[in-house]
Amino acid sequence: MVFLSKIDLSKFEKKMIIRNIEMKDIDDIGALQHLCFPGMEPWKREQLESHLIMFPEGQLCAEYDGEIIGSCSSLLINFDEYDDRHTWDDITDEGYITNHNPDGYNLYGIEVMVHPGFRRMKVGHRLYEARKDLARRLNLKSIIIGGRIPNYHKHADEMSPREYVRQVMRHKIYDPVLSFQLMNEFTLMRINPGYLPDDLASNKYATLMEWNNVEYIPQTKRHFKTSFPVRVCVVQYMMKPISSFDEFATQVEYYTDVASDAGADFAVFPEIFTTQLMSFLNERSPSKAVQRLTEYTEDYIQLFTDLAVKYNVNIIGGSHFVEEDDKVFNIAYLFRRDGTIEKQYKIHITPNERKWWGISRGDTVKVFDTDCGKIAIQICYDIEFPELARIATEKGANIIFCPFNTEDRQGYLRVRYCAQARAVENQIYTVIAGTCGNLPQVENMDIQYSQSAIFAPSDFEFARDGIVGECNPNIEMVIIGDVDLEILRRQRQSGTVRQLKDRRRDVYEIKYKK
Repeated sequence: MVFLSKIDLSKFEKKMIIRNIEMKDIDDIGALQHLCFPGMEPWKREQLESHLIMFPEGQLCAEYDGEIIGSCSSLLINFDEYDDRHTWDDITDEGYITNHNPDGYNLYGIEVMVHPGFRRMKVGHRLYEARKDLARRLNLKSIIIGGRIPNYHKHADEMSPREYVRQVMRHKIYDPVLSFQLMNEFTLMRINPGYLPDDLASNKYATLMEWNNVEYIPQTKRHFKTSFPVRVCVVQYMMKPISSFDEFATQVEYYTDVASDAGADFAVFPEIFTTQLMSFLNERSPSKAVQRLTEYTEDYIQLFTDLAVKYNVNIIGGSHFVEEDDKVFNIAYLFRRDGTIEKQYKIHITPNERKWWGISRGDTVKVFDTDCGKIAIQICYDIEFPELARIATEKGANIIFCPFNTEDRQGYLRVRYCAQARAVENQIYTVIAGTCGNLPQVENMDIQYSQSAIFAPSDFEFARDGIVGECNPNIEMVIIGDVDLEILRRQRQSGTVRQLKDRRRDVYEIKYKK
């Protein structure tokens, strides 16, 4: 038997970041514009340098694995000072943005571009979200853009710009720019003729669009944070026979797409749902089947890394049996949407796992930073040990994700009741994701029982009964729910009960040995 060494996760990571453009990036931005807008006049170097001098915070780029694959440019103005029928040259001072007003109330976007080879990876969406974050941080009234309608030339002989825009808004016609802006919560203000003289694809027309900052506070630059919503999509996954890894990948991508379409920040899969692959391995011995399953570890990691980046969603990839240093571990992976990866070993191994599969124990409680705050992962049996949740909470976790796999109602209820207790005890959110269905030809994986759910502390600020959402039992489906980290923070300070503040540290304590 050949034993695998511990897998180097860094070779799978391809990190995507949104950052401010720097002077060293100017040549790359110019080259990107040639690719994105062939036939249109590109930026001059002195224009891009002026952008960075006048308003560096408003110049953003998307960097993927060290390569710039997208960018956007903007400036601050008081829009009331400009004619509604303005042109691009009017609003940008002919591309130099020397009219940038540091005390302006509106962020005006003057360009967004994405490398043709990296489209459909939510790059444009990430840049737009970064602009919205900037508008909120600067307490701006709105974001305004003059958007191209590059498919209009295909319909110009049969309809007016107004009719074309109306058909796009009704989803009768697809326009790569206008459809995208509508999807990103921008509303139509008017249609401007002669906006960009060299934009022949749009017949020189542009749609004036606006996104309103609902958190804007008039006559002040102070910003008050009123909420921190995090959307979670929990997958109650059906275990059914399949014939290949590609079939498994297709099912997983479908659910990731569902989570992305719902605007989820996290997609959560169940514990050891990759044992579905055993259904085509034709190995009756459970221990040998696990050994063969570990051979798919790199395929599994690559699949979920690609999906997290492609669909712009953080994925709790259930858990998977992994061979490291002559031992097999049950490991849950966090696949961040920026392409980075983390992992949590299952710490408490059930008698069943030891008997049938020879699974080894992990020994570290981890808490992971994400773009939605700190989270922890506790695999199935681990949620039944309250010390682990307390340690994770003290390390800063606001959400504990619990992928589980149980074969009967009694086992399921142990997980559910303990997850609800952990939410109350630690004033956190807990999320449980389980499998349903059956795999008759796989030894020790023949039946499943689950009812996946999202739990909150039990107090007036939260959902009734402390249940944000739950699946129907034993049916393949998803639930999608929002949890608010700002409400959680306030409730810890002033809730009806305050478990974290009222603990008798003078009487007892939990000592973490790692």
